[in-house]
Amino acid sequence: MHKVHIIRKFVCMTGMGFFLALLWLDEGTMASQWRQVPWVDDGDTVVLSDGTRVRYIGINAPEIAHEDRPAERFGSEARAFNAKLVYQKKVRLELDRERKDQYGRLLAYVFLEDGTFVNAELVKSGHAYYLFRTPNAKYAQLLLRLQREAMAKRVGLWKGFPDQRGYYAGNSRSKRFHHPDCPFGKMISSKNRIVFRTKYDAFWAGYAPCKRCNP
Repeated sequence: MHKVHIIRKFVCMTGMGFFLALLWLDEGTMASQWRQVPWVDDGDTVVLSDGTRVRYIGINAPEIAHEDRPAERFGSEARAFNAKLVYQKKVRLELDRERKDQYGRLLAYVFLEDGTFVNAELVKSGHAYYLFRTPNAKYAQLLLRLQREAMAKRVGLWKGFPDQRGYYAGNSRSKRFHHPDCPFGKMISSKNRIVFRTKYDAFWAGYAPCKRCNP
């Protein structure tokens, strides 16, 4: 439906509802345009030429160093690889059902002019891992499959990945895994609890580490 027709459809709306409709239209328009990437924050976040911060959907890259904490393993490599893919290049965004994260960043699948799916490339190369989060799950199966291929090949962060056995509590609802003494891990109901003996097994099943306990 043409944008003008959509606006006419919502012309009777007032107050916050009308504002949200216009915001939805603006984001939809931006997603169909090509924007340059003048800045790369880290392995999964970039800034567009208009100042919009974009967080890649469906993946998570190891953190780079910050003032309050050191870099995570493979964090700098992930940022460098992301920069190699998108820095000073034009990208097109594809949005999903949830548009913004808790920090106000636009959530998107990112594509280059040659058709490269950036989110997928980061997972395929082992520079990021699959991150399940509803309701944005359009490419979930693809991203998990690419992660398993990268894990099997031991590329990127999976090279030399520690395989020591232990006990990790997984939540089948959130797809997160925890240390057994993690407060969030202890709250998992019996029907949603699943036990992993290695972190590798948890990642293979499509679970991501809890941000609080960082197992």
